[in-house]
Amino acid sequence: MLALTIPLGLLVGITLGALGGGGSILTVPALVYLLGQDVRSATTGSLIIVGITTAIGMIPHLRAGRVRLGQGLVFGLLGVAGAYPASLLSVRVDPQVLLAAFAGLLLVVAGLMTHRRRSAARSARAGGPVVEARTSPILSLRPLRCDCGRAAVLVLTAAGVGLLTGFFGVGGGFAAVPALVLALRLPMPVAVGTSLVVISVNSVTSLAARLGQEVSLDWAVLGLFTAAAVAGSLLGSRVVTRVRPERLSLAFTVLLVLVAVAMAAQSVPRLV
Repeated sequence: MLALTIPLGLLVGITLGALGGGGSILTVPALVYLLGQDVRSATTGSLIIVGITTAIGMIPHLRAGRVRLGQGLVFGLLGVAGAYPASLLSVRVDPQVLLAAFAGLLLVVAGLMTHRRRSAARSARAGGPVVEARTSPILSLRPLRCDCGRAAVLVLTAAGVGLLTGFFGVGGGFAAVPALVLALRLPMPVAVGTSLVVISVNSVTSLAARLGQEVSLDWAVLGLFTAAAVAGSLLGSRVVTRVRPERLSLAFTVLLVLVAVAMAAQSVPRLV
């Protein structure tokens, strides 16, 4: 089992470093199906792996000025409304239901990545100028003004990202990045860096909600997996400079679909 831990951690880290949002979503399937952990232990352990990996992965983005720390903390704290109750619910849901829902989540992520890849291709063919997002504040006191539409989007999307993190034990970067662009109008590179703050906050919150619950964690596996994932994320940031991003995205999308089908084939029949 331990022989698989390092290569699996490297795979998760490389996808996280090369693709950003969505890269850590393979952690739970890897822990359950390849490392033999039960679902509750895997979702809890995944929060530890994702939280530590993203916290360390945030450092290069901070140095490059691609992290809005204050806005990321606000978004993450708003996500507590979703992360905390979802974590409490996750450990009470039938494991097979959780795995079947997770398979559905993988397919949704694959669809989102396909849509993002096609949108980027259309923009590249159009060859139009890139327009920076307008960053007017949602709430200002002098003069008193509230962009209530954006405020509602901010609260709902933050709670939604927190819910995904708490219930499934995933980072939620695939949802956090577009949410930060939509709600806070951050440029894409800044949204990617800031999403790591959001993921870290949601991971800590979700772990806190699970304290005291009967979950067995294999710390040797988690330690090796986390160390490999951190190393892989640093390697993945170099891979992205040598391979076309759309090819990486396509390969990862295919992998997500295959994993989703395999999970559904094992979990859905047990529910019928």
